[in-house]
Amino acid sequence: MIDSHELRRRDGYLNKLIGFQNTEPVKVITGIRRCGKSSLLKLMVQHLKDTGIQLEQIIEMNFESFDFRGMSADDIYRYVKERIVPGKRMYLFFDELQRIKAWEDAINAFRVDFDCDIYVTGSNAYLLSSEYSTYLSGRCVEIKMLPLSFREFLDFHGFEVRETQSALGGRRKQVFDKNGERYELREAFDAYMRFGGMPGIADVGLEQEKALSLLDGIYSTVVIRDILEREKRRGQKQITNPTLLRKIILFLADNIGSSVSIASIGNTLVNEGLLEDGKRKGAPSAHTVQAYVNALLESYFFYEIKRFDIKGKAYLRTLGKYYIVDIGLRNYLLGFRNRDSGHAIENVVYFELLRRGYDVAIGKIGNAEVDFIATTADEKMYIQVTESMMSEDVRKRELTPLQSIRDNYKKIVLSLEPGLDASYDGIKSENLIDWLLDE
Repeated sequence: MIDSHELRRRDGYLNKLIGFQNTEPVKVITGIRRCGKSSLLKLMVQHLKDTGIQLEQIIEMNFESFDFRGMSADDIYRYVKERIVPGKRMYLFFDELQRIKAWEDAINAFRVDFDCDIYVTGSNAYLLSSEYSTYLSGRCVEIKMLPLSFREFLDFHGFEVRETQSALGGRRKQVFDKNGERYELREAFDAYMRFGGMPGIADVGLEQEKALSLLDGIYSTVVIRDILEREKRRGQKQITNPTLLRKIILFLADNIGSSVSIASIGNTLVNEGLLEDGKRKGAPSAHTVQAYVNALLESYFFYEIKRFDIKGKAYLRTLGKYYIVDIGLRNYLLGFRNRDSGHAIENVVYFELLRRGYDVAIGKIGNAEVDFIATTADEKMYIQVTESMMSEDVRKRELTPLQSIRDNYKKIVLSLEPGLDASYDGIKSENLIDWLLDE
C-alpha cells in the first residue's frame, strides 16, 4: 500500500471532496480501475489528519484487501460499530465497495445510527444504479474521476513547463525534467499520446515494455473482475463469452470518434471474419451486443456521446460515438500507430471537456457535424478538433459547420498546427497543447 507521503496530489478532485466534507451526502468516487480513486481517499484522510481530526475518528476499509475479503454487509456494520468513538464525528472510507453484496444496507444504517461522514469508491456504474439510488436518492454526490490530464501527466512524471526566449525574440513554452534536461512541448505531448494518463505509469516510468505490462494488468482486471465476475455475482447470463467481449472492445477502440450503431458492430465483426473461432454462427444479436457495450460503459472503459441537432434543439437517437477512457489503453489494445491520430486527439479533447465539468454532445447542423458542443449551466461553446489548420481544404472543412451556426456562443478550432491566423470571422483558432495546459 502506498504511504501518504508518496502520494501525488490531484487538487481538482481533492478540493471537490473537501468542499463536501461534513455534509450529509455520501461522497461516491467513481471511475475506471487504477485511475487514482484509492489514492484520492488517502489524500482525503491525510487532509483530515492535517486539519486536526484524530486517527481514532477515521475508519478505512479496502475491499480489495484480504483483511476484508468475504465480509457481508452485517460484518461491515459490526466492524465499524465496534470502532465508533462516542461523542465524536467519525469519517468512514470504503474502497471498492461494490464487491460486497447489499452494501447499501450498511451505508444507510451508518447514516441513520451514527454521526459520520462517508466516502465510497467504486469501479462500476452499477454502484450508482437504480437499486442504489432508491436507498440514497438525493443523499449522495458523485465525483467522477478520470485518468491524468496532460497537465497532471507532466506533473506526475516530474516535468515542468517554463517560458523561454525564442531565437526570434519572442517567448515560447518548453518542458524541463528533474535533471534540467530541456524538451519541446510537442515531445511531451507525444509521450502523453503514447503512454496515456494512467497514474501507475509514473511509478514504472516512460518505458514501453513496463507501461504495456501495467496497462495489460488494468485491462485484465476490468474485463475479468468488473465485467465477467460481476455478471456472475448479479446472476446474469448475458455476458458469458470473453472472446466476443474482447472483439467488441477492439472494435470500439479502433472506431473512437466514428459514428457507430449497435447493429453495425455485430455485422462488421462477422463481415471481417473477426468472430471465426469455430463456435459462433452468424452475427450476435443487437440485444447481445448492447449488453456487452453497456457493461463496458458501466465499467468506465468507454464513454458514449450523443448527437444533438443544433437547429432542432433536440438529442438524436441514432449514431452516437464512443471514446476510450485512456489513450494508452487504446495503444495497448491496437498497437502504436499514427494513421488515425486525428481521432486520438479528439478523444483527448473529449475527456478534457468532461474534466472541466462540461456536458458534451456531437453537434449536427444540416448534413455537417461539429465535433463537440460543450455546455455548463452558464456557458456554451462549439469546438472542432483537427491536426492542422495549415491547408485551405482543412480550414474550409473545419470552419464551414461553425460558420453555419447562427448564434453568438464561442466557437473554437483546436489543432496542433493552428497557423498564423488567430481567428476566422470570430471563430478562434487555438493551439491544442496550450488549451490543454490552460486549465
